[in-house]
Order: sequence, then C-alpha cells, then structure tokens
Amino acid sequence: MFGKKTNKPQSQIDSLIGIGTHVAGDITFSGGLRIDGHVRGDITAMGDKPSTLVLSDQASVEGKIHVSHAVINGTVIGPVHAVEYLELQAKAKVSGDVYYRALEIQLGATIEGVLVHQDRVDQAKKTDEIALTNAADTPAISG
Repeated sequence: MFGKKTNKPQSQIDSLIGIGTHVAGDITFSGGLRIDGHVRGDITAMGDKPSTLVLSDQASVEGKIHVSHAVINGTVIGPVHAVEYLELQAKAKVSGDVYYRALEIQLGATIEGVLVHQDRVDQAKKTDEIALTNAADTPAISG
C-alpha cells in the first residue's frame, strides 16, 4: 500500500492472434498482446516498458513466456516469467515453472510446476555470488 507500486500494466491491446490462427515461431512484442489461438514458440516482451500478455480460455502456448504482466485463462506448456504481475484465471492450465513478483490465482486454475517468487530468485543469485566470492578468497588446504 505504501511501498513502491509496480509498473502499471498495459491496458491497451495492440496485437491480436485470433481463434483460428496457429503461429509456429517466436513472438516478440511491445505493449499489449491478446492470444485466442495457438502459438508454438516463445513469447517475449521487448524493452523495459510495461507489457501485457492476455491468453483467453481458448488460447494455448507451447513455449517460454517472458513478460512484465500476464493474464492467463488458457493453456501454457512451458515456463512463465511475469516480472511484475501474473493473474491465473479459473480455466488457466500451466505445465511449467512460474516466476512472479505478484500473483493472483482464481479457483480452478492449475499449475504443474514450481512457483518461484522473483525476490527469492534475486536473493538466491546474490547468495550464490557471495558463496563463489568467498570460495575464491579461501586458501586451499593441502595435505
């Protein structure tokens, strides 16, 4: 409430992949992207500006997702990286690890994978870096 607010999600949808559309290949976008069809490939938001991915209940994605904000109500086979916010609606089915900073899960959504809070990932990287630094500074003991 009083802390730093997350970047506002993109409320405007700039691109649409319709119900009858099948995309084979990676997608890079900015702004807002709504998917009602099927994508086989990675979906990545470009740049540092807030981006929003919306997957309808009829959508399916086979690949990695990396965006700042995501609203998922379809099927995802692959990891989901939501840098700021992830909403899993009632018909969402995710088979893969989920990385998030803020998470909302509605009754009925399923996840087959590990939930990883982004702060823990950042902290684990720092802990690993400190351990490597300490290991490099410690003299080896020889017998």
